[in-house]
Amino acid sequence: MYIKNLIVAAAAAVATVTAPAVLAHAKLEGSSPKANSVVSPAPAQVRLQFNEPLELPFSKVKLVDEKGAIVEPSKISVDPADAKALIASTPGLHSGAYRVQWTTVTRDGHKVKGEFAFRVK
Repeated sequence: MYIKNLIVAAAAAVATVTAPAVLAHAKLEGSSPKANSVVSPAPAQVRLQFNEPLELPFSKVKLVDEKGAIVEPSKISVDPADAKALIASTPGLHSGAYRVQWTTVTRDGHKVKGEFAFRVK
C-alpha cells in the first residue's frame, strides 16, 4: 500500500511540473518595427519573432492604416534561418499610423493572434 501511494504521489509531482510546458502557447517575443515605435524610413518588411516554430500555411499578417484601409503584405514567409520568425514584406508604406494584425499556428497546433501599432514618420 505504501509503495502504491508513493508511485501516485510521484506521478502527481511529475504531472504538476510538466503541465505548464505542455499547455504553453506561442508568444510574440518581439517585432521589427517594435510596438509603438516611430520609424523612418518606412520598413520594407515586418518581422515577428515568436518563442516557438510556426506553420506558414496557417499564418496571416495584415496592416491597417489610420483610415482603416487594409494593407496586405506582398509576401509572407518564415525566416529560413529561424523557424520562429515570420516575415511580411510590406509595399511602400506612407507616413502615418499602422496596426499590425497577425494570426499563426504553432507546430503544436495552437492558434494565437495579436496586434500592435507603429508609426511611419
